Amino acid sequence: MTEIKHFFMRHFIAVPISFGSWIYLLFGTSLNFFAATGLLIVIYFASSFTIKQIQIQSMTKKLGMKRSEYNYIKGQLHEARRKLKRLNSYYGKVRSVQAFRQLHEMNLLSRKIINIVKTNPQKFYQVENFFYAHLDSAVELTSKYSILVNQPLKDKEIQVALQDTRETLNDVSEQLERDLRNAISSDIETLKMEIDFVDVTMNKNKPLLEMKGDTDHDRK
Repeated sequence: MTEIKHFFMRHFIAVPISFGSWIYLLFGTSLNFFAATGLLIVIYFASSFTIKQIQIQSMTKKLGMKRSEYNYIKGQLHEARRKLKRLNSYYGKVRSVQAFRQLHEMNLLSRKIINIVKTNPQKFYQVENFFYAHLDSAVELTSKYSILVNQPLKDKEIQVALQDTRETLNDVSEQLERDLRNAISSDIETLKMEIDFVDVTMNKNKPLLEMKGDTDHDRK
């Protein structure tokens, strides 16, 4: 959401700057139409790029992160989305309802984790293993399962391998659930603190409200 907002803001500022410069160059100088239009394009991209750098600098400062750190996390998110796309490509290759549900669950959990980190890059450090290992395991094991399940041979060895892969995928799915819990754990703690604060505040005011109510009753 923040990236979309920054995108529109960036171009909302760059468009009037570039067109204002174009009008000035066209009517206020001796430049011809083509030269002024060429400079318009240069000014547009230059102003858009400059504004983008300012936005990134402001965001990293707000997050308390270095720019290189922020760019690294963005790179990890890009790579995770690429892996997730590959994971989605196996929907048509698994043959059982159980495997389809398992794949859907891993996809859903992975998408939620990626979106959480995209919204708050600082949470990357709470789920580093998801990006470094767990998502890779989900993709690779699903790939191997799809190859085995589509083999024309159905001997005992392949059946055992399929069963082992399904069980391992269950373990991976449970690990992804733990990753998601890690991603939202700080939010849950913050929410608990806010609820406790509200409870304390309400309890402080409650005796005063009851006293006022008792006084009104006594007057009657």
